[in-house]
Amino acid sequence: MQVKIQPSLRMGTLVLLFLFICLLTPVLNMDKLTLTEGDDVTAVCTANGETGFLTFFFSDGPEELYRKDTYSQKVEHNLTVTKRHENMFCYYTINLRGSLETSNNSNVISVDFQELKITPDIKVMPSTDVIEGDLITFSCSVNMTHQRNSELRIHLIHKSTTLSSNMTQEDYKMFAMAKDSGKYECISKLGAVLKPSSVYITVKELFSVPVLSIHPAEVFEGENFTISCQISSFASEKIQREVITYSIFRDETSVINSNKYSGTAGKVTNGKYMCMAKANGITKESQGVLFGAKVLVSKPEITTSGPVILDKPFFIHCHSENGSLPIIYSLKRNNITLNRTEVSDPNENAQFLALISTPSDISSYLCAAENNGRVSIKMSERLHVTVIVPVGKPLLTVVPVPGNIEEGDNITLICGIPKGSPPISFRFYASSHTPIHTTTVQSNSSSFVLSTVNRENSGNYYCDASNMEDMPSMSNIVTVEVSLAKWKKALIAVFFMLLVALLVLFIMKCYKAKRGKREMAAKLSVKPASPKSDETLTLSLTHDTHYSAHTVEVNNKESVWSERPPDQDSLESLNEGDVEYTEVVHPQPVDPTRTPLRKGTDTVYSELQTSQGTIN
Repeated sequence: MQVKIQPSLRMGTLVLLFLFICLLTPVLNMDKLTLTEGDDVTAVCTANGETGFLTFFFSDGPEELYRKDTYSQKVEHNLTVTKRHENMFCYYTINLRGSLETSNNSNVISVDFQELKITPDIKVMPSTDVIEGDLITFSCSVNMTHQRNSELRIHLIHKSTTLSSNMTQEDYKMFAMAKDSGKYECISKLGAVLKPSSVYITVKELFSVPVLSIHPAEVFEGENFTISCQISSFASEKIQREVITYSIFRDETSVINSNKYSGTAGKVTNGKYMCMAKANGITKESQGVLFGAKVLVSKPEITTSGPVILDKPFFIHCHSENGSLPIIYSLKRNNITLNRTEVSDPNENAQFLALISTPSDISSYLCAAENNGRVSIKMSERLHVTVIVPVGKPLLTVVPVPGNIEEGDNITLICGIPKGSPPISFRFYASSHTPIHTTTVQSNSSSFVLSTVNRENSGNYYCDASNMEDMPSMSNIVTVEVSLAKWKKALIAVFFMLLVALLVLFIMKCYKAKRGKREMAAKLSVKPASPKSDETLTLSLTHDTHYSAHTVEVNNKESVWSERPPDQDSLESLNEGDVEYTEVVHPQPVDPTRTPLRKGTDTVYSELQTSQGTIN
């Protein structure tokens, strides 16, 4: 790399300098300039004085021959010359501060190239057009008179297959077959130099490949069939048709030495058939043909999938164990065809949708199967499966009658249904909606006994029933009321009678106590005395009477009332505002000196009033 500094514009004392970078021009050298095709030559490219990471290129005109990365100033390249090189040169590149710089091309060298004359000469005997069975001889040769190298090899190749690698020593011979038609190449090789030459061979068939056919194409067991083996053409200039012999094989075992075979279809005739034709040592085989006698459909079996429930759709399946596909199945109800379907898959069954309204309808269904027209129709048995009758609405009965149930009684819950296929599962429920009893029976009813019931057993009861149809049906709801036992009722009655009697006695006692106190008060209200005159003794109460808490005074005179403590019973028995009158009779003794008293009795009324312990 060379750096040149060139002064440019001068501005005062300032001088502008331009920097030029020039890469060195490489030099190309070769150890030989006169070459023969296939020779090796060494090319050397040198850039003396250049440093850094360099990439050298060798080119022949626009064609790049070789490149190499190196830190060296010199690179060598060994080149095998297979063609003329008239414009060989080299150059290099270097990376300077992120910029890729390229040198000038080196000097140009032209190589004097001499081509090798080793192209082989190929010959075919007797001709390039032959008939199957003819012997063909191939010969390949190269004139080595003026060649210096004796390491020559010649190969015979056909369709990428090497037939011979020693054609310089001997010819190649073969019997021609139709498949041998095509291009044949002789390739000579000397070092790295290859020279080819070719020829095309056409081989005519001695006779065509036989074709095996079976008639009829579809054969059922027991029917007759014929196998034939035929050719479409032959080389009449070489052979006669009668010369060709045939053999028919089944599973590689000879069946007959003829071009025809007849038999009755069955299991023993099934297999893979092929035929063979021979003439003049040429043998050709046909393609194999599988033959299998079709099997007549067997008696179908009629079944159902899942449970059959009255008044609900269900599927009927028809299947024949044996029979070649396709098979046509028909669903019949008695003698009426309801539906038809064709089955072509061995894993598939015919499926039909059906519905019955009574259990006896199930036996009216049957299947028909055919695979060879009406003559092959087979009928199944009638369908016999269990028909599930859904349970009817249950009826819950309680014994004894709900209004006559007492504590200690046994209650029998009876759940019955009008219809339904057994087994029937019955569940009994109380008010909690939790089953209190579950059972499965073979009849249309079931019972459950609640022993020695009490008041806690009162409530609503119901049941439900279900069978294989698995849709439970709920009964009516019955309300049960458990009343008290009779002895409890009697005991309560006796208790109330005793309570009433005690209350009456208490009332009477209170009444008598009150009456006795009133009589005592009446007796104490009059003090007996013998009057000194015959005047009538009159007791009167005036309004100037003064009351105290416990005494009564009348005009400061001694009264017939005396102090007594208040009687609580009397106070409770007397009501405020009650007024009673007491008649006091005072008998008067007879005084003869006085005026006679009137007959009868003098009555003096005293008003007695009680108010909160005070007597008036």
